[in-house]
Amino acid sequence: MKTGNNIILVGPMGAGKSTIGRVLAAQLNLPFEDSDRVIETRTGADIPWIFDVEGEQGFRQRESAVLRELVQAQGLVLATGGGIVMREENRRCLNSGGQVVYLTASIEQLLERTYKDRKRPLLQVDDPKQKIIELIELRDPLYREVADYIVNTDKRSPKSVAHEIAGLVG
Repeated sequence: MKTGNNIILVGPMGAGKSTIGRVLAAQLNLPFEDSDRVIETRTGADIPWIFDVEGEQGFRQRESAVLRELVQAQGLVLATGGGIVMREENRRCLNSGGQVVYLTASIEQLLERTYKDRKRPLLQVDDPKQKIIELIELRDPLYREVADYIVNTDKRSPKSVAHEIAGLVG
């Protein structure tokens, strides 16, 4: 059951959650939060460092705690990390925290947007394209499970996507 009036963006890395979230928040005159940035600010370390030191499990624990807190806000635009849907407790939080928008993009677009980004620990592999494919296959059903709306961001400006989302959630 939806209890929050937040707008929560989910989707794979490179779909545009942070960029579109900032534009959407400005458009709607709402505060914006990015769960990954909150984690980095609180730990004083970036996500790759947290992955290196605490492993993915340690990072996911931090992510769940931050999500529980952020969805308590009212009238917030929230960009989440790509793997946030992997834990059932997070999916419940997302579902109760507001309207969830799943941002999608093609594999090619995701690869293009993340290709040179060294701050994405899960893509620091020999074949990033194959890793993106594997992550989408694993996570897509979970994104769809929590989504109230699905919006494709391929070859679109953040402003046009934000405008579409504003129309959907309004």
